[in-house]
Amino acid sequence: MTSQNPVFIPGPTNIPEILRKAVDMPTIDHRSPVFGKILHPALEGVKKVLKTTEGQVFVFPSTGTGGWETAISNTLSPGDKILATRNGMFSHRWIDMCQRHGLDVEVVTQEWGEGVPADRFEEILTADKAHQIKAVLATHNETATGVKSDIAAVRRALDAAGHPALLFVDGVSSIGSMDFRMDEWGVDIAITGSQKGFMLPPGLAIIGFSPKAMAAVETAKLPRTFFDIRDMAKGYAANGFPYTPPVGLLNGLNLSTQMLLEEGLENVFARHHRIAEGVRKAVSAWGLQLCATRPELYSDSVSAIRVPEGFDANKVVSHALESYGVAFGTGLGDVAGKVFRIGHLGSLTDVMALSGIATAEMVMADLGLPVTLGSGVAAAQEHYRKSATAIEKAA
Repeated sequence: MTSQNPVFIPGPTNIPEILRKAVDMPTIDHRSPVFGKILHPALEGVKKVLKTTEGQVFVFPSTGTGGWETAISNTLSPGDKILATRNGMFSHRWIDMCQRHGLDVEVVTQEWGEGVPADRFEEILTADKAHQIKAVLATHNETATGVKSDIAAVRRALDAAGHPALLFVDGVSSIGSMDFRMDEWGVDIAITGSQKGFMLPPGLAIIGFSPKAMAAVETAKLPRTFFDIRDMAKGYAANGFPYTPPVGLLNGLNLSTQMLLEEGLENVFARHHRIAEGVRKAVSAWGLQLCATRPELYSDSVSAIRVPEGFDANKVVSHALESYGVAFGTGLGDVAGKVFRIGHLGSLTDVMALSGIATAEMVMADLGLPVTLGSGVAAAQEHYRKSATAIEKAA
């Protein structure tokens, strides 16, 4: 039986019916001009969501992980030095990928709950007089901990150090839900996927390359075949792919970008912030804390909620699914069993969020945690009511 309840995992996210139908399309000849009418508007739409006029967008049949591999394999060479932070499961996995590719990664380890340390990056980059560091990795939104990092600050660190390293940013769980400014922040490669802010099924790795990153492609010596953007660019010029494209997903991406742009990106970001604030009000009313250590780090797409010491957070996730048919996110890596996650990104409304908050309350009460039924819901309701009134007055 398929549940009719919305999901509250931080991806894949809820799929609007109109996008589900856009993906479910008849077979077309993907080597005909018809495909170009799907492909090129989708690529242009992504550029607008990334807020880039200078960058080029590439879309591969893959996921965000494939986007990471696209970034490093197209711009780097064996033995190149990389600077990165390990502050969550996804930054950890990107570091692991770099090491498997024979790259020399200098890792700045942070507590899981902290963001990218731009000040420490500046010190390391300033000390690198020979410019051995070829790329800096930054996770904009660490999905495992619900931590948002300041990418503009990382760019300022590079500039202050006068360092030419490329800036690679994992925006998998932020792009399309939270403000992302590729050109303004000087991001050289931006990476995301179809299954989060774009509200689609998994299956697309979406990557933006700056002119500087495009230039690095010509001297990079890491092997790449499937993820070679030079082959992809040649395919695009002929209204196609270098291999069979996922036509339905690209059709969905075209419509998804239209929907985001029609809502207005600033309105999309405001909606996510409003919903996230309601979740945070509920967490506070429950007497619990977020994994993110400070308000400026709070993510607007996912909240990782710490449970009391000695309690297994996985019980919240399993009980919610078994008893109420609602999916929350488990804790990963260093915070496994210590947090459960409420995803509030993509296709979501205040009313949908309230159903997730209410379910979390029921689950915690069932499991004997000291949570008063209705406390979190009431706190979120009050926030959403005030927000709705403010929006109505501004209209």
